[in-house]
Amino acid sequence: MKTYSQLTQDQRYQIGASLRADWSKEEIAHEAGCHPSTISRELKSNKNKRG
Repeated sequence: MKTYSQLTQDQRYQIGASLRADWSKEEIAHEAGCHPSTISRELKSNKNKRG
């Protein structure tokens, strides 16, 4: 059975910085050490929030 963990605050900051640098979701996922779908879900759930 797979175990899942939440993104850390550092990973979220990294995602934000990578988006501002115009990286692809795949590049961001590779750098953050997670799956691209995790990045997509994170962006979707936080698209109207600051940070």
